Amino acid sequence: MGLINAYSNWKTKRYEKHLTKMQSLGKCPDCNGRGYMTIFDYEYAAPYNCYGCNGSGLYTDWEEKETE
Repeated sequence: MGLINAYSNWKTKRYEKHLTKMQSLGKCPDCNGRGYMTIFDYEYAAPYNCYGCNGSGLYTDWEEKETE
């Protein structure tokens, strides 16, 4: 149980650190500010609008959608 809790805590802290960094940069944490995502993160795959920020790439739009 200790190993599972340690992994869970590490993962949570890592995500919180990512959110803090993206907030300071003003970028969407889901798409890293690109405004689009690709399947499996291959750049040659067909992109689609980010579901977190609706394609804007902005943290404020992501945050607004998260609070809904």
